[in-house]
Amino acid sequence: MPRTPEQIQQEIDAARESLAGTLDELAFRTSPKRLGDQAKEKALAFLQSPPGLALVSAAGLTVTFVATRRVVRGVRHARGRRRVVTVPVPVGVRARRH
Repeated sequence: MPRTPEQIQQEIDAARESLAGTLDELAFRTSPKRLGDQAKEKALAFLQSPPGLALVSAAGLTVTFVATRRVVRGVRHARGRRRVVTVPVPVGVRARRH
């Protein structure tokens, strides 16, 4: 039995409605704000879990260690520079030895 033009139009309208619904769902799923909020929730959930807490602690210890090491090296380097004092001797003047 052949389809009538009205039946074909109804099928086209139904397909169009289905496609519009699918596109709306895809737009919702890929919304940047929604994806950002979802990523933030997942990150917070991970950081509150035992492995996440261990990771944050390890990162904190590493940063503290590196910062402390740089400060100590800077102080040692500054002390080393203060110990060596050079006095320029004018040309033609002999330096005295004590």
